[in-house]
Amino acid sequence: MLVEIAYVTLTAGVYAGLQQRALGLRSRLLGNAIVAAGVPALAQVLDWLAHRAVGAAVPARATIAVSLFTGVSALFHLFVMRRGVFLTGRGCSLLDDFRRIPRLVAAFVVAPVVLSISYVAGTQRGVEPEATL
Repeated sequence: MLVEIAYVTLTAGVYAGLQQRALGLRSRLLGNAIVAAGVPALAQVLDWLAHRAVGAAVPARATIAVSLFTGVSALFHLFVMRRGVFLTGRGCSLLDDFRRIPRLVAAFVVAPVVLSISYVAGTQRGVEPEATL
């Protein structure tokens, strides 16, 4: 646990800075990939190496669970950052960002449902009714 606390304390700002920097890339797709997959993967690999370096146990189940949580966390982070929350130098206070979080959490949870419905509705429009065939 001490290894984890030390690792997160030393690296959290670096990873957040990398993610914020990725948002400014010309390619939105590349920026999203770096925020949602690149930085979390780097963090997990370095976390695993830190545990191995000090001889701490690295159970496979824990690694998988942490990786899944990190993936969801990174997607949420990308979601809120693309909406201007938790970014430095944007003119909003941290308190303003925290005030927006309940609505953003709800929107994040509902987003997969909305995307699924819009996808299904889009595929339905392209299908001709049987009566016209």
